[in-house]
Amino acid sequence: MSDDKDERQQKGTELLNTLFGRHPDELPWPERLTDYTISHLFGDVWQRGSLDMQERSLVTCVALVALGKEAEQRAHFKGAKNLGLSRKTLEDMIIHVTHYAGWPAGVSAIRVLNEVWPVDAKD
Repeated sequence: MSDDKDERQQKGTELLNTLFGRHPDELPWPERLTDYTISHLFGDVWQRGSLDMQERSLVTCVALVALGKEAEQRAHFKGAKNLGLSRKTLEDMIIHVTHYAGWPAGVSAIRVLNEVWPVDAKD
């Protein structure tokens, strides 16, 4: 592995652990998909540009709500919480996206948020 690839792999592993509290070895995916996810997505894409980690997380959550990807919402809503975004921020994002992506997408997202971050839970 090249130094650049090693660095991306390291950064990706650290971010994956921060977001989801899991080590890449715990991903139940083929090795190549795991490698792309860690080194490219989390080690490169999530690390570049002018957006900070909270902004990237929120943008990711917006896309997942708009696309109706409930399984990924579960993971990324937890990741947003781990990065310090508030439940109120996620609720407001879902309400906003609902008007563009449709009521079923918004209602599903609120249901997922309630599963992973109950209303009465401390922030």
